[in-house]
Amino acid sequence: METELKSLEEKINQFVQLCRRLRSENIQLRQQLASATSENKHLSEKISTATIRLETLLTRLPEDE
Repeated sequence: METELKSLEEKINQFVQLCRRLRSENIQLRQQLASATSENKHLSEKISTATIRLETLLTRLPEDE
């Protein structure tokens, strides 16, 4: 009986360690996702600004006759 309890205790400890490691990894992945989402938004805004600037420049070009 004592051996079974020790074995169960060890399995529970391993499970708790796994849960902690996965929780930590989950937090890190959420932070990476938030960072990537923010960077994506920033780059989309830059592309939009560049598109507007290019369109403005194109309207200033003289038309071919």
